Order: sequence, then C-alpha cells, then structure tokens
Amino acid sequence: MITYIYWFAIAAVVVGCLYVAGVKLQQKKVALIGAACILVVSWLAYYFGLEQVFVKKYGGVMTLAVPEGYQHISTTWKDNNLWIENYDPKTNTCIFSEYAKGGVLEGRVTIKNCNPVRR
Repeated sequence: MITYIYWFAIAAVVVGCLYVAGVKLQQKKVALIGAACILVVSWLAYYFGLEQVFVKKYGGVMTLAVPEGYQHISTTWKDNNLWIENYDPKTNTCIFSEYAKGGVLEGRVTIKNCNPVRR
C-alpha cells in the first residue's frame, strides 16, 4: 500500500511540474526535462533504498528468488538491511549475504564445510 502512495505522490508532483512549467509558464521543454528528472530521481531512490524501508517499516511487498542450485536456510533484518542465508550443496558452503538492489554495498559471509541440520 505504501508503494502505491509513494508512486501516486510522485505522479502528482510530475503532473504539477508539467502544469506549472508547461501551461502556466509556457516552458514546455523545461516542463518535460523537470518531469523526467523527477521520475528518474524518484525511481533511483525507490530502487536503491526505499523499497526495503517500505517493506520492513510499512508492510510493503518484495519478491526475491533463491539462486539456482541453492537451498534457502533463513532470512533476517539487521537495521534496514535484509540478510539472506542460502546453502550450496555442491560446495558444502553456507552463504550469508546482504541483499541490496544493484549490488551496492553488499556484505557477504561464506561458511565453508557448512552442514545445516536436516530433519
């Protein structure tokens, strides 16, 4: 729900920019450039930072996939960062990695000879 509110607010700002600069001030080129800048900055902010904050604090939705050949063990939050633990049976290692969109500032811990308990 919070994601919809975010994008609705961005759409309202873009429409406002187009109306004020394009219609009131008769600066169509400025209006289009301003609207494009607002959309790009808003998308980058959402993609690289706000999505996880929305999910954790406000009940947003995010979908991740376990890499091919891996088995998922656990997931946890540390502050606003999502940490995911997967097991690679081919190499007998557990990979505990921080999830970050775009691969920016991702942490990674590899535990060799990891034998997760099976039931």
